[in-house]
Amino acid sequence: MFLVGWVNGFIVCPRGVKDKEPRGHRSVPTLHAFLLALLLCGSAQAEVAVPPLKQRVTDLTATFDAAQIQALDTRLAAFESGKGSQIAVLMLPTTQPETIDQYGIRVVEAWKLGRKGVDDGVLLLIAKDDRKLRIEVGYGLEGALNDATAKRIVAEIISPYFKRGEFYAGVDAGVAAIINVVEGEPLPAPVPRSASHSFGTDMSGLQTLFAAGIFIFMLGNLVLRQFWGRLPSGLLVGGLIGGLAWVLLTSLVWAGLCAFFAFVFSLLFGTGSRGGGNMSGYSGWGGGSSGGSWGNSSGGGDFSGGGGGFGGGGASGDW
Repeated sequence: MFLVGWVNGFIVCPRGVKDKEPRGHRSVPTLHAFLLALLLCGSAQAEVAVPPLKQRVTDLTATFDAAQIQALDTRLAAFESGKGSQIAVLMLPTTQPETIDQYGIRVVEAWKLGRKGVDDGVLLLIAKDDRKLRIEVGYGLEGALNDATAKRIVAEIISPYFKRGEFYAGVDAGVAAIINVVEGEPLPAPVPRSASHSFGTDMSGLQTLFAAGIFIFMLGNLVLRQFWGRLPSGLLVGGLIGGLAWVLLTSLVWAGLCAFFAFVFSLLFGTGSRGGGNMSGYSGWGGGSSGGSWGNSSGGGDFSGGGGGFGGGGASGDW
């Protein structure tokens, strides 16, 4: 009978039986490889997700208040309207386990700031808990906003504010410096919104149009029709709503469609001297659309990238 026992990792066997290495020792390299694979997988899964692009200023740290975000957004929107270039700000707690450079390129590849073919986008990225920041520059602006210039903006303009805890002032000053540099770069003129988006998506304008359109529709069909008749009041309602659409959305396509459908609905729902039942049904549908479909949109929520490309140009720093 064999006497088997563990002594310092060896098996004690009777004479004549060749010593063998315990099976447990053979599995050690495999176990180490398995644990290493688990660690690598865990690191890959822990990468910070890129947030969806909904507005020009995205603060995931609750550092800025609503008024500060709105002020920055308004400034960046006005710059985009006049110059065509897109600048966005993203502040988040950390980019770990990635460096801010690695995370920044993932963000701009997902957001595609700047115009397609012009590649005039800029991202100001701040990792607050890491005390790191970066300016990511699109291909089309690497001549003016080159690495050296971006580094100076980071080190000499933004970082001093951040060291004092003045994050809004630092971002505001950094944005102003970026705008000043980009303004001097000869770029294609921006395309008017109504031409580049024939079915423009100005959410605040649509909200106002829905609310005012319902009021005009009800006024025209419940009051004016009693005096002028169905056809004249329908024409008036269509004209008023179409004109309102043109003022709010600056799109002839939208204005024409709104005027046409307002006129048709006036004829359909305006039959009978007391069309309250039909009117209430239509009004309820309109009110529901106004409150439900567009109720969550506010303050630049319709912002999106224009297809711009990035190649890693820019500069990083800390504070």
